[in-house]
This record gives sequence, C-alpha cells and structure tokens, in this order.
Amino acid sequence: MADRIQKMLAQTGIGSRREIEGWIKEGRIRVNNRTAKLGDTITTEDKITVDSRLIRFKRTGPAAPRVLIYNKPEGRICSRKDPENRPTVYQAMPKVSGARWIAVGRLDINSSGLMLFTTDGELANRLMHPSSEVHRVYSVRVLGDVSDDDLAQLKQGIELDDGMASFDHISDAGGEGANHWYHVTLREGRQREVRRLWQHLGFRVSRLIRIQYGMIILPRQLRANKTQELTPYEVKKLYVSVHLDPPRHSMSDKNKGVHRPSKKGKDRSRTSRQVDTVDLAPKQSKNSLYKGKSRSRVADQGRGSR
Repeated sequence: MADRIQKMLAQTGIGSRREIEGWIKEGRIRVNNRTAKLGDTITTEDKITVDSRLIRFKRTGPAAPRVLIYNKPEGRICSRKDPENRPTVYQAMPKVSGARWIAVGRLDINSSGLMLFTTDGELANRLMHPSSEVHRVYSVRVLGDVSDDDLAQLKQGIELDDGMASFDHISDAGGEGANHWYHVTLREGRQREVRRLWQHLGFRVSRLIRIQYGMIILPRQLRANKTQELTPYEVKKLYVSVHLDPPRHSMSDKNKGVHRPSKKGKDRSRTSRQVDTVDLAPKQSKNSLYKGKSRSRVADQGRGSR
C-alpha cells in the first residue's frame, strides 16, 4: 500500500520523519529517478535513493524495533560526526544490522543523563514532536538565591528569543550553601531551554541531568556512557504511551525478560528493569515503566548528599 514517503522511510530506520523531511527539502531523495517532494506517496515497489544510495524495503516485514536507554555523560556531543573529533554518543551504541540508531531528545555537551535511541523513525518522531507533549524532567543545580517570585515567574512563563517558555512543575530537591537543586518539568525540547530559562533570571546552572523522558526514568543502576535495552513488553508500553499502534513483534508479553506480577499481586520478578522514582509533577502517569519506593540517586544528589 502507498504511504507518505517520510513515514515509509522512517520505518526503515534510516532517520526520523523530521530528518527525512529535511532531506526532501534539500533534494537529497529521489523516487524513480525524480526528485522527491513533501507529500509524495510511495510503495515498496518504488525505487528510492538517498544521496544516490538505494534504499531496500524488506519484503519479509520490518525487523522488530529496538529502543535503548542511554546514560549520557558530560563531554559527549549528540552528532554522528564531529569536525573537532570530540567523543559522540553514537560511539557508545551497539551495532545494529539493517537499520541505524536515532537519538530521541538531544542533550548539549555540558548536560548529562537520560537519552533514548530507537531504530524506528516513526516512534522517534512521535516522542519528540511538540504535539505529543511528552514531558521531560531534569535535575538542575542552580547557583544563587532563588526566591518564590522567581519560581512563580518560571512557571508562569518567560519570553525567550524563540517565544514564550515555562516549566510545568518545579520542586525543591535540596542542597546547601550557594548551590541548590530543583527538579523541573517541561513538555518540549527547545535548544538549551532549561538553561536559558534560569539564565534569563540571572541564575547560573552548574549541573543539568535529565532524569525522565515520558514514561521512562533513568535507571539508578545504569552507569554513565552505558546503554540498557527495553524488553519487547516495555517497547509496547512506550508505543502506547504516545498513541502509536505497537508493532506485532512487541504485542506479546511472553518474551524473555518481561515483568509479570506474581499471583499474590506482589512483584517477585527479578527480570523487570526497575529503578527508584523521583518527585515529579502531580500529573505524573501512574503506569510508568519504572517504579520504586525509595528516592533516586539523582534526588539524593539534589539533597546535598554529595
């Protein structure tokens, strides 16, 4: 069946829909020897090339999509290649056959914490698109004396160079002396938005760690520059959370490593990837993939434990 070119190509894993739309505007994609245009529809029978490289559609059906959690350290950039030869996040990704990893939610070189990577461009687009309103939670260490009026203004909204911005929620996470930790939540991912909001009021952000993206919380046990793959059941839950039909490969919860509650209703499984939760906005989803009873390591950092 025919479908939009950016959607069809995103399903092959060569890039997100947003990336592919940019390639179309740049004239880098050809359909049956003619330059592709936004709005074109294609089938698997069409000849598609990207920068003269032929794209092959698998006739046996797409491979099961994969999703990785990555704990980004400071000092790594989110580009695939860097003219300055700085280390990139892609160097930490495992090899994948017949697809490529697409980053969900970039972080600047001085920020650390949770990133997601997937081989499904449609999922990546849905997770990042502003219309999905997927919330991001950051642990921020701020230098300066923050007043209640400052916090109110950050939640009410501040006019930045690229429009109004605000935090949906701010919670005090402790700290001593001039440095203080806050957990902040927003539902878009504009460039350096968290830092720019604080800087607009004259505060310097000395640490910024993303601890949650949508329903995924940074696993407490995941070390910096390491990845952890979601199970098929967890991938299904992620698709549902952004209103996408789960791929058939992820529909069953009979896959190895899937969390199941015991017959007594208590969690006795050791295969479920669980981590501790943090203090989030009141509207936090109750069915997050990762739940626990104690505070997270990042929350402890925010309370001056380090």
